[in-house]
Amino acid sequence: MDFVSIRIITSDVARLVEFYERTTGVQATWATEDFAELKTAGATLAIASTRTVPLFAPGSARPADNHSVITEFLVDDVDRIHQNLTGFVTDFVNEPTTMPWGNRSLLFRDPDGNLVNFFTPVTRAAIEKFAR
Repeated sequence: MDFVSIRIITSDVARLVEFYERTTGVQATWATEDFAELKTAGATLAIASTRTVPLFAPGSARPADNHSVITEFLVDDVDRIHQNLTGFVTDFVNEPTTMPWGNRSLLFRDPDGNLVNFFTPVTRAAIEKFAR
């Protein structure tokens, strides 16, 4: 089994795609006006309209209602990215902070309130863990 993607359901696909394109630097591929994907080397972030939910099961997902998932992106320099995002991202949860497990992390919310973590490994163990 391979973990392939995570999908965010939103009432405004264009707004959320634009946000993630700007924060990640990854260009989205649109399948329809209701579905786009931002593909990275490790996984894909899919963004879909509320209109797609009934295709799976009506009422099974609600937009802007996530209180338990953090979408994470490995970045080269979290401090530089924080500087670049200041003035664009409106809801930083924390400034770049070195975590006990060895990653320097920047936590913020997307326009729907979903948590996003950009991180850079900074300890030897963390760097080795994410070496490619």
